[in-house]
Amino acid sequence: MNSISATFNQGRGTMWQALFRRPAVPLHPPVRGRCGGGRHVLRSERLLLYTPLIALDVIAPTAARSDAEAQRWLGSRTEEIVQNEDAREVFLSMRADDDLSGFETRDRLMMMRKVEKPTDGVVRLTAVHGADGRYAGATSVSLESGEIGGWLAPDYRRQGLGVELFRAAVQLGHRHLGLKVVRAGAEPTNNASRRALASAGFTPAPGPARFTLGDGREIDATWHQHRQEATSRCRG
Repeated sequence: MNSISATFNQGRGTMWQALFRRPAVPLHPPVRGRCGGGRHVLRSERLLLYTPLIALDVIAPTAARSDAEAQRWLGSRTEEIVQNEDAREVFLSMRADDDLSGFETRDRLMMMRKVEKPTDGVVRLTAVHGADGRYAGATSVSLESGEIGGWLAPDYRRQGLGVELFRAAVQLGHRHLGLKVVRAGAEPTNNASRRALASAGFTPAPGPARFTLGDGREIDATWHQHRQEATSRCRG
């Protein structure tokens, strides 16, 4: 039997408590219908993106950004990443439609619990790779600033999926949330991110030359935007 408890040594503190409200009926496989009921569903050529439904839909993408390469650019706070490497490997090997039957009961119930609706004004989407069903990353859009974010799991980098991820964020902002402008920041030396943004239709935009990451590091920053006058809101 696999045991998240044995490898995920961050404990069941801030991260887990923020995700759960009560045990829920399993919600897998991921919804493949239309937006509605506070839920967004998007598709790109190779990705299915949807509003997280259960804890696993959050923690697996969190594991996807927790390696050193990702954190070089993202600079997340310690409590926002999965520090244990064995736990990261477990989550990144899982499919989004996994029935979790190989896990201990307490871990299975933990991962299947329903996600609390966020109250921070950020709309987040979990990304699943359509060909193999594994968690590929995530993206998000701030309702207030229009700023987007996103990342990919190690196995899905350098395959052009960053462009699809940013295009999905553009679609989420313009066609689902009614935003005319979405923005993104990138470190000048992060060529992969800047190329992906350009390929997704972003253009240079004004913004602060310095930016402080969650871990306290201050970095140089370039800013990019995607503007669309015709917008809409979906039922999500």
